[in-house]
Amino acid sequence: MTATQDFVHVFEPATRPGAPTLLLLHGTGADERDLLPLGRALSPGAALLSPRGRVSENGMNRWFRRLREGVFDVDDVVARSAELAGFVTAAARDYGLDPDRIVVSGFSNGANTGAALLLLHPRLLSGAALFAAGAPLQGREPDPVDLSGVRVFLGSGAADPVTTPDQARLLAAQLGDRGADVEAREHPGGHRLDPDVLAQARDWFDRSRF
Repeated sequence: MTATQDFVHVFEPATRPGAPTLLLLHGTGADERDLLPLGRALSPGAALLSPRGRVSENGMNRWFRRLREGVFDVDDVVARSAELAGFVTAAARDYGLDPDRIVVSGFSNGANTGAALLLLHPRLLSGAALFAAGAPLQGREPDPVDLSGVRVFLGSGAADPVTTPDQARLLAAQLGDRGADVEAREHPGGHRLDPDVLAQARDWFDRSRF
């Protein structure tokens, strides 16, 4: 059973009454402090829960193993997602968070992990704002889980060589087919957090009223 202390993490309590919790999942090579500014921008005053990935690839923090660039170890995706789901549940209990108002946001490897949480642990999260995310269960069709009521923002790059547009669109379709309310925005650039897409994500967050 995963405990809160099993993950190195940062927790910042909410400073706005009634604010949700943002679960922040960094990209490859970053750490638990990397996306704190993103969390503050998306939902000022929200509680921030930002763990560090427990997989090391050539000294870089990651959330799950990959066999080579662009090819995931899907069994590890499943196992590591279960560990992370256990951490989120434990942290909600230990920090007194509303378990029905946790929204995940991540970039790249973290965004893929956030997508895996949605598909593999469908009642864990109330929403997601994911950037440069693709379908995480490569070669496997996710179970037909019920994601009705889950709101998702997906930001992707039309020229992204890491998370290709096809993979981003496949993820949007997988989530939508399972009932999620998906808003997808594409920018003309590559594998990055685009400022215009970030502004669109902030607007989406305001409209979603988590």
